[in-house]
Amino acid sequence: MSDSMHQLLNPKSWKPALGYSNGVAAEGRMVFVGGMVGWNAAQEFETDDFLGQVEQALRNIVAVLDEAGARPEHLVRLTWYVVDKHEYLADLRGLGQVYRAVLGRHFPAMTLVQVAALVEDRARVEIEATAVIPRG
Repeated sequence: MSDSMHQLLNPKSWKPALGYSNGVAAEGRMVFVGGMVGWNAAQEFETDDFLGQVEQALRNIVAVLDEAGARPEHLVRLTWYVVDKHEYLADLRGLGQVYRAVLGRHFPAMTLVQVAALVEDRARVEIEATAVIPRG
């Protein structure tokens, strides 16, 4: 499966990946976004709700991508760091709705890691992103 900008790498003999891709091949200008947490532009948390922080972190990623002239469909990798994997798993449907509302139906390669803590004490999630803007 591929789109006009990237080749999604999901081996045909594997069970289909849902909500992510096993790999992505891309060529172009690379954009690396540091870990974004769920605070606003003033670096203030407006919620302690997991889904609310995910939505804001994703919006922060989109804002940084915009600075490079990139869009969500240019994302090739997301790495999620959560302090409680059960918060992530508790409402996958709601998580999917938040994700699609911000990033659309583009599902790059993703990794989820549970960590003991994040630097910002109120942060429930931190997400790193890599995007590739196609040439031309």
